[in-house]
Amino acid sequence: MATITELKCAVRETLESRGVLSQLKARIRAEVFSALDDQREPRPTLSHENLLINELIREYLDFNRYRYTASVLTAESGQPEVPLDRQFLANELKVAEDTSSKSVPLLYGLVSHFLNSSDNGGKVFLRGASLPAAPSASNTVPGPDA
Repeated sequence: MATITELKCAVRETLESRGVLSQLKARIRAEVFSALDDQREPRPTLSHENLLINELIREYLDFNRYRYTASVLTAESGQPEVPLDRQFLANELKVAEDTSSKSVPLLYGLVSHFLNSSDNGGKVFLRGASLPAAPSASNTVPGPDA
């Protein structure tokens, strides 16, 4: 008869080989985050820009099967549970797609565009966006200049 230790090893190996163990670990992390998340703390208003950015990130996460990370993003950001329509997102970002670009997340196309762009020496002029007020000091992480 197999010992408990041998049985544990066999179960672990089986779960790892099926890819289930990493999913379970990710799900546990998501549930722990959800349990620790203070629902009483108000979230900042979800601006139009944040909605679009979060949706680009969610599409990327879903494409790469980072589903638990995407679920945490949705819960933490206040992003609507139902993803935005891709065509709506492309229209909002003024992105024109061809058939091949529709097979990958919009974020890939945007990054590829900027990596391969030769306009203005590869530089893009950015203007300030209508973002919500900066988070309070308790919610910020010091940057590299701190």
